Amino acid sequence: MNSVRYVLLLLGSLVLPNSVFAHYSMVFPQASSGRQGQPVMVIYQWGHPFEHQLSNAAPPESLTIMTPSGKKIDATKELEPINLPASEDKKVRAFRLPFTPEERGDFVFLLRTAPIWMEEDAAFVQDNVQVVLHVQVQKGWDAAPGGKMEMTPLTRPYGLQAGTVFQARVRADGKALPATLVEIERYNPAPPAALPPDEHITRTTKTDADGVVTVSLLEPGWWCLTASRDGGNKEHQGKMYPIRERVTFWVFVDEPKTVPSTSPK
Repeated sequence: MNSVRYVLLLLGSLVLPNSVFAHYSMVFPQASSGRQGQPVMVIYQWGHPFEHQLSNAAPPESLTIMTPSGKKIDATKELEPINLPASEDKKVRAFRLPFTPEERGDFVFLLRTAPIWMEEDAAFVQDNVQVVLHVQVQKGWDAAPGGKMEMTPLTRPYGLQAGTVFQARVRADGKALPATLVEIERYNPAPPAALPPDEHITRTTKTDADGVVTVSLLEPGWWCLTASRDGGNKEHQGKMYPIRERVTFWVFVDEPKTVPSTSPK
């Protein structure tokens, strides 16, 4: 992280009660859609999505899958630790879940982390991360997984084109969170050759009076929307520090589709 961005984030954490930290939990399948009976790999990693700066991911507290029929599956023990390249000579710990959908419809994944100590911010973050795997039939993409914090899509979170307006409702303990800061960032699968100004890396907006966030997703790829709230306090080395509880929703924007032209006979 460059020094300017660090200073801005530090100042934000000191003066803004709704500030969100720069590291994000990343949870997404190897493809945004799959087919019944065909395995797909879901990856959990930790770091800066846009810069593709990865760090070691701590073992998550839980991973729950809501099936299209409404059943909840505890997949926490199915997670496997893996090593991912973070640079030419460094690897970091991540986790993967081999998953085979046994029915058609939309599977909602909810990963919850334990509180993560952020040394540079002198605070903890605790993440609730959601992503939807679409399997052939549009059924269940707007299901609420029921976490302490959750983001329920109002726009179908797949089959999207660049420039799509996307909406979701942010809730905590079952209640909508109005006027809550939401950060939006795109994931790059490799470090960019050059970084734009910080305001073009992380976009910010707020939920409306009903807790609804509205954003435009301008480019293809994975995007995250992250909202946060005060989550209490936790001890670290004999002192108490704040916890920022967050919810992150990952949504995929497709590459442009080329429609074959037809010639009149």
